[in-house]
Amino acid sequence: MNTLEHYLDEQLSRGRSHFSKKEALKALNVTAEAFTAAATRLIKKHRLISPWRGFYLILRPEDRFTGAPDPVRWIDPLMRYLKLDYRVSLLRAATFHGSSHQAAMVFQLVTPKQLRDFDIGRHRIQFIYQTPVTFEKINRPKWLQQIKSETGFAKVASVELMLLDCARYFHKAGGINGLAQIVHDIGNKANPQMLAKAAALYENSAVRRLGYLLDLFGQERQSKALAPFARKAKSMKTLDPSAKPLIEGMADLAEKNNKWMLIINESVEIDL
Repeated sequence: MNTLEHYLDEQLSRGRSHFSKKEALKALNVTAEAFTAAATRLIKKHRLISPWRGFYLILRPEDRFTGAPDPVRWIDPLMRYLKLDYRVSLLRAATFHGSSHQAAMVFQLVTPKQLRDFDIGRHRIQFIYQTPVTFEKINRPKWLQQIKSETGFAKVASVELMLLDCARYFHKAGGINGLAQIVHDIGNKANPQMLAKAAALYENSAVRRLGYLLDLFGQERQSKALAPFARKAKSMKTLDPSAKPLIEGMADLAEKNNKWMLIINESVEIDL
């Protein structure tokens, strides 16, 4: 009778490094209890790891340093297993598009369902929730690209969506300075027309935040595309809503940028 260990070798020989419990039970014709016992043994031997209940990754010798394969190799199968659409965005997408300052060990996805973050090996998988209605409008194939690996691909936000996601969820992208670094590094790669079209689906304050930073770093074609959104603003917003003034009453003295209808309540610092 075929064993789970033989099943793993067979999957790897086919270039496949993941499987579901349901698939294995069907292939091996064993009870759920027997499968769980065998899987537990192989997890202890560092041949298997499970990022989600019922979904398994097969570890190769080269994966043992990081404790798990690069998520780009298995995140698409995992999301298909969960029957959820997604896009890789924020820090990992910024790295993909050429921002060398970002933390590669954080793998962030935007999804239309709230999911728990988790660590697997040295990787941190972080989910950013976007309302289903908005997600469906934004997650268009023409606004997505692919990160390719030797075992498959993962859907990644275009540079335009990545910039807007980072501006909207800047607290997940290293704060204002993290966002500023990304804009400085790769903001000029954004297509102005596509950026404006996608921006119409984001909160106006986030678009203005991005526009201000594009302006700050002299990326005029991109900032010009977002300027009409600032003209629609009805009130000033703070550049960094999370920043609190050190001295009470100092907020009223902060610089105001009338072009972008922003209160510049936080200085911007980047690495050059």
